[in-house]
Order: sequence, then C-alpha cells, then structure tokens
Amino acid sequence: MKAGPVLSVLASAFLFGLSAPLAKLLLGRVDPVALAGLLYAGVFIGLAAARGAARLLRGRGTAGRAGPGASLERRDLPWLAGAVLSGGIAAPILLMLGLDRVSGLTGSLLLNFEATATALIAVILFRENAGGRVWAALALMTAGGALLSWAPAEGRLEVAGPLLVLAAMAAWGLDNNLTRQISGKDPVSIAMIKGLVSGGVSLALAFSLGRGFAPGPAAAAGLAVGALGYGLSLVLFIKGLNGLGAFRTGALFSVAPFAGAAASVVVLGDRVEPALLAAGALMAAGVALLAREKHAHAHHHDRTVHAHAHVHSDLHHLHGHQDGTREPHDHEHVHKAVDHVHGHWPDGDHRHGH
Repeated sequence: MKAGPVLSVLASAFLFGLSAPLAKLLLGRVDPVALAGLLYAGVFIGLAAARGAARLLRGRGTAGRAGPGASLERRDLPWLAGAVLSGGIAAPILLMLGLDRVSGLTGSLLLNFEATATALIAVILFRENAGGRVWAALALMTAGGALLSWAPAEGRLEVAGPLLVLAAMAAWGLDNNLTRQISGKDPVSIAMIKGLVSGGVSLALAFSLGRGFAPGPAAAAGLAVGALGYGLSLVLFIKGLNGLGAFRTGALFSVAPFAGAAASVVVLGDRVEPALLAAGALMAAGVALLAREKHAHAHHHDRTVHAHAHVHSDLHHLHGHQDGTREPHDHEHVHKAVDHVHGHWPDGDHRHGH
C-alpha cells in the first residue's frame, strides 16, 4: 500500500480523534449546535490563514499550477453539496448532541464506526472493490471498537446513549464516499468551502434557536479545535481518499478512537480499562493487513482528459514538461487508452469494476 496516503490518513485520524474529548470539554460552556458551527468556522478561518501565508512564501511554477490539486469545476458541485449537507451540517450537530449525553471516552471510541459506515457505503452504493484481506482488516478494527465499548463493571454493552454519535458516523460515512468522487481536486479548497457553508449554517441555526455564544476563550478554543481536528484533518483525509479509495481510507481511519481515548484520559480524567490494550492489538493487526495488501490484475483505461494533482514518477503520468516544473502540480492532460497489468489501489486513476 502507498506510504504517503497511509500516513496522511493516520495523521488525519489522530487529529480527529483528539477533537472529540476536547469538544466534550467545551460543551459545558457552549451549546452543542453552536459548537458544531464554531468547529467548522474554525476549518475555514484556519485554512484560509494557512493558504494566505503559504502564497506569500512560494512563487509560481513554470508549467501548470504548483499545488495540491486541481480547481473545482461545475460538475463537482453535486458531490460537494452532498458532502457539505451530510458531513458538514448533519454529522457535527449529531455528534455534539451525542457527546453531550455520553462520556468523552465513550464518544471517542464510537468514532470507530465511521469506518464501518464508510466501507459499507463504498461497496454497496459505489461498487468499490474490497478483497478478503481488506474485509478482515475492517473486521479486526470494528471488533476493537466494539470491545472498547464494553463496560466491565456493569457487565453490559453500552448501546442506548451513543445512538446520536452513531448517526453522526453514518452521515460522515456518506460524506467520505461523496468526497471521494472529487478527491483529486484541491483538498484545501474543498475543506474551506465545507467549513464556510457548514459553519455558517450551524451558527445561524444556533442563534435562531436562541443558543448562540458569547465571544471569549471558549469560542476561541472551539475555532482552534475545528482548525486542527476538522480542517487539517479533513485535508489529510482527502489526500488519503484520492490515493486509497473510500473503503481502505475509512478502515485506516479506525485508529481515530485511540487518539480520542488517550486524550479523554488526560483531559477529562476518564479511567483506562484493560480492554484498551486488547482493542489496540486488534486494530494494529488491521492496519498491518492493509499495509501489506497487494492488488494487481489486467485492466483497461479509457482515453481520459482531466486535471488533477500528480507527479511524473507515477506510471500514468510520464508526460514531459519544460524545466522548472514543480511537483506535485496540476494541469489538464491526456491519458491514452491502454490495457496493462500492475499493482494498484482504487485511487483516482483506478476506479474500475471487478
């Protein structure tokens, strides 16, 4: 499996996992709907500031626009709109309402079920290929998440309280698959649009319900958590989607609960249960299975003309440029029709059936 996308997803999962207990800490001072809006407003503000700073520090490439991805087009808007509605508006509001009713540790651990939702939607609705090794990895990670929800002192599995959190995970699973359709485009632009629209809608809803917030440290903290735990995390996640597809990216993202669980212990004082070690072993085994996956077969590529971020060491991007071209970069280019065999994953150039 490609190292770059794998590391991007793991970093994304770590940042998102940390955001759950930190958001739980803020819920005592900010209404859940308002906090959902602040988190996504932080996405837009943080990424806009970072993009502005980056533009001041770098010049322009000589062939194609140096950058992480191609610009969004009109045909991308339906996918983006669906992602904003499901993952930018519905999911964070559901999550904040759910976190307000469960412990920070329980909420963090339930983040694991986003991977299950993402995988099932990818296979059932979007016909993404998944072999036995990938299903086994998902099963191990899901079992780890279920094990972490076990309450030994009470001898039962907690299922009633986390329903809102599970609904949020399903909404994010749909969001992940919709975003995968445009994951070859600039991930920062996608995240900024999601942050601006989602944050604006949620904040408007909060104030219209009389549940707004007063400017202060809690609001600033909400923006900061959103900038890192949602904004930077989302950019890294989109990079993973483009390289690995929704199923594998979602499965790797299952490590998010461990970052959240560790932060809940430190920040909220939640108790560590022995099941944490067993669940960690299960998830580590799942990551190892995914990292060692090999997938190769004869397949056909139709002639395609499109624009997306790429480097010239890629088998499908061996076209030439004048000297001085920066990589990665994007520009419109042609893929000739070809039949060949090589190792690949369901990235932007290999979304074929099996």
